[in-house]
Amino acid sequence: MKGTLFTAAAAAVLLGAGPAAAQGIFVGHLADYTGATSDVGKPYGQGVADALAYINAHGGINGKKIEFETVDYSYEVPRAIATYKKWTGEKKVAAIQGWGTGDTEAMVGFVAKDQIPYFSASYSGHLTDPAGKGTHGSKAAPYNFFYGPSYTDGCRALVQWAAGDAKKKGIAAPKFVHLGDNHPYPNAPKVACGDYAKEMGFTIVPPIQYSLKPGDFKAQCLSLKESGANYAFLANTGGSTISLLKSCETVGVNTEFMGNVWAMDENALKAAGDAANGVVFVVGAADWKSDAPGMKTVRDISKVSDASGNLYRPVHYMRGICSVFYMRDAMVAADKAGGVTGPNIKKAMEQMKGHVPAELQGVCIPSTWTAEDHRGTTTVHIYEATSKGGSQGIKQIGESVIPRKPEWLGW
Repeated sequence: MKGTLFTAAAAAVLLGAGPAAAQGIFVGHLADYTGATSDVGKPYGQGVADALAYINAHGGINGKKIEFETVDYSYEVPRAIATYKKWTGEKKVAAIQGWGTGDTEAMVGFVAKDQIPYFSASYSGHLTDPAGKGTHGSKAAPYNFFYGPSYTDGCRALVQWAAGDAKKKGIAAPKFVHLGDNHPYPNAPKVACGDYAKEMGFTIVPPIQYSLKPGDFKAQCLSLKESGANYAFLANTGGSTISLLKSCETVGVNTEFMGNVWAMDENALKAAGDAANGVVFVVGAADWKSDAPGMKTVRDISKVSDASGNLYRPVHYMRGICSVFYMRDAMVAADKAGGVTGPNIKKAMEQMKGHVPAELQGVCIPSTWTAEDHRGTTTVHIYEATSKGGSQGIKQIGESVIPRKPEWLGW
């Protein structure tokens, strides 16, 4: 369980990535290694950086090297915007591997105007409407892409699971509550998922706010206990989830916790201990112990920053790799279609149908983007954490395919 250890060697790879070739294809990489979401930002960012370096070592983009720069913006929106302006002003940036919801949503208009494909680690449903035709007021986001199901679809899948679980347990009128910080990232799926939970027969309890930063959350846990909520959706990242789970264990909360794709991983499980037992959460790619064919490539990529090959990578690392390889495939197609330009990359992305990068079979979920719909996949893998007396693990317990309803686009 050493996936997020930030060793000197790892830092050298992450922060020392510089020009790979004089005539390279420049890709900006925004990461959070020191901010409020750094607990999950480090393994994801390492996956991105390792994948970019690996692609360069294996032919690049039809022989052209990817020149990339990793910038730790500490999850601060102004710093992200300043970095974007630097990249677009000083360099001919072909694409960006980005990070957070607040900064990604703030720059939707910039990247559309500048025609820069932006591959975020924000899975906000607001980024999925390329033409701005959604019925819930979504803005046009023609140059935004992300790998994996949206936060909203992930939450909908958990609600489906909860409905089945409630039926098994004989809970006739289950209650659902959203927990998270008052921030664009935790808020992204709140309204849409709450609406879906109502459709599924849940009573919606008023949301409970807890900080993205770890802290003492006993007050929130007492409110949760008093609410009588049977199912609680955790919308923050693992760091604050650990604190919440421990606080709730202390005050005797018996709610079933369900986490989004960043709320739980192997490192958070280890830190939370038995307080995390039974947490159900979303996982967007194969986990490190998977025997999928593409895991051979993942393990080779991992050796970029861990020559020993022994470092355990948490689930976020694989999603970072998937994000880069989808961009890689689009760049290869763009290069063959006239050049690695923003419009050509966008067009290549929007021609992918049920696509999985060749080297990553079984690791990445087959994905489809079109000019009208940037929901790459609506397939959600549901995992459960077990932690009892020092014995810990994660396992897949379900899969849900959320319908691509037109009225859910951009929501």
